[in-house]
Amino acid sequence: MLTRSLNTAVKDVLQQGCIFLERIGDETYARLLEGEFTASLGAHYRHVLDHFLCLAEGIRTGQVNYDQRRRNPQLESSVTCARLVTEGLIDEFGGLSSETLQRKCVVTYSVGYGETEAEAVKSNLAREVMFCVGHAIHHYAILRILCAGVGVKLPYEFGVAPSTLKHQETETAERA
Repeated sequence: MLTRSLNTAVKDVLQQGCIFLERIGDETYARLLEGEFTASLGAHYRHVLDHFLCLAEGIRTGQVNYDQRRRNPQLESSVTCARLVTEGLIDEFGGLSSETLQRKCVVTYSVGYGETEAEAVKSNLAREVMFCVGHAIHHYAILRILCAGVGVKLPYEFGVAPSTLKHQETETAERA
């Protein structure tokens, strides 16, 4: 059951990324947004893809290093490039076996500010899939707000956690 739900979760969140990419052109995707922290919609989406790409590498090697993201500028400026990578990730994560998901891995991720070294901790691939899906949803919520500011409409569930959607459904049913 866990295998199917994680495979579905990855597919669903990456397909939401494809919907985002369908609704935006290269110019809007790559344009630096005004404000205190200048970034583009593409930079935010690239950040999401980078985490999945690190995890894909970790599936092959047993070492997931989120600090060694590639930060490919093409993923920030080209909707087509971002779509191709997203579709490749959908294929790559679409059929992870139970054995693969249960595999142990070592995860490196800087969480401290200052001169602290990146921490390496033991994990398993299922947990890291869950992390990447949750991380994507969090960044989709940011993208949703930024898209509203530039007139790009996204589906209601884009950037909303599945637990929130379920909670809202329960509240609606209880009021009915």
